[in-house]
Amino acid sequence: MFQQKKVIISCAVTGAIHTPSMSPYLPVTAEEIAEASIAAVEAGAAIIHLHSRDPVTGKPDQRPEAFTPFLKVIKAESDAVVNLTTGGSPYMTVQERMAPAKVLKPEVASMNMGTMNFGLFPMLKRFKEFKHDWEKPYLEGSKDLIFRNTYGDLEAVLTELSANETRFEFECYDTSHLYNLAHFVERGLVKAPYFIQTVFGILGGIGTHPDDVMHMKRTADRLFGDDYRWSVMGAGASQMKVAAMAASMGGNVRVGLEDSLWIGKGQLAKSNAEQVRKVRDILEGLGLEIATPAEAREILMLKGKAKVAF
Repeated sequence: MFQQKKVIISCAVTGAIHTPSMSPYLPVTAEEIAEASIAAVEAGAAIIHLHSRDPVTGKPDQRPEAFTPFLKVIKAESDAVVNLTTGGSPYMTVQERMAPAKVLKPEVASMNMGTMNFGLFPMLKRFKEFKHDWEKPYLEGSKDLIFRNTYGDLEAVLTELSANETRFEFECYDTSHLYNLAHFVERGLVKAPYFIQTVFGILGGIGTHPDDVMHMKRTADRLFGDDYRWSVMGAGASQMKVAAMAASMGGNVRVGLEDSLWIGKGQLAKSNAEQVRKVRDILEGLGLEIATPAEAREILMLKGKAKVAF
C-alpha cells in the first residue's frame, strides 16, 4: 500500500440509509446540507460525500437539480473536494443514480462495486415511530431488495463519468468487490491511483471484526500494491473503532451521519462536524497529520474544482 504523509478525512453528511425520524440532526434541506458540509470542512474534512433529499419529506432525491443549490454554496464557501453519490438509493435505477455526477461533473463520484443484499430493516428494532409515510416501508422493503450493480452497470458508470475526468471512490463492501475492481483495472477502464473505500458493518457486506479489516487490506495490497489509496468506513457503532484500526495502519477515514447517527453509546451526534472532530482527535492522538482539500487533490490526482460543472 502507498504510504501517505497525511490522512484524508471524508465526511458523508446525509446519505440515503437513515431516515429523518431517526435523528433531528440529520441534514435534509439544501441549506442544512450546505451548512453541515462547510462545518465538516472547517472541522478537518477534505472530502464531502453528498446525497440529496426532498426538503419536506427527507426522501432520497437523485435529480441533478436537487443537488445544485447546496453544491454552489459549498463550492463558494469552502475548498472542499465534492464527491457525489452514484449509489443514490438501492431502490433507484443506475441511470437515475449516476445522473447528478454525469451532469455536474464532480472531482469524485462514489461507486458501489457489486450487486448485493443491502439490509436496512434491522434498524426497525430501534426505531418504531416515523413522521413520514415512506420511511417504514423503505426500511422494511430492504428485506427483499437487491442493490443492483451489474458489470454492465459498472462499465456504464465508469465509461460515462471518466469522460468528464471524474475519479471514483470505489465502495467495496466485501472481498468480491475488490476483485470486481481488479477486473476493470485489467481492462484499462480505471486509472491509478484507485481510491478504495472499504465498507464494514452493512448487513449484506463484510463485518467489523479486526480480522475483517485486515482481510480487506491484505487483499487490496495484493491486488493493487502501491496503486491504491485506502480508506475505511465503519457503519453505526463501529465507525470510530474501524477508523482507529485503519489509521494505525496508514489508512484514510470516512465519518458522517450517512454512516452513523452516533457520537457515543446511546448518544446521537449533533452534527457531522462533531464526528469529524472526534476522528481528528483520534488521528492526531496517533501522531498523524490531517490532509487539507488541496493535499487530498494531490494524493488522489484529482482534476481540481475549476473543472466541475456547478
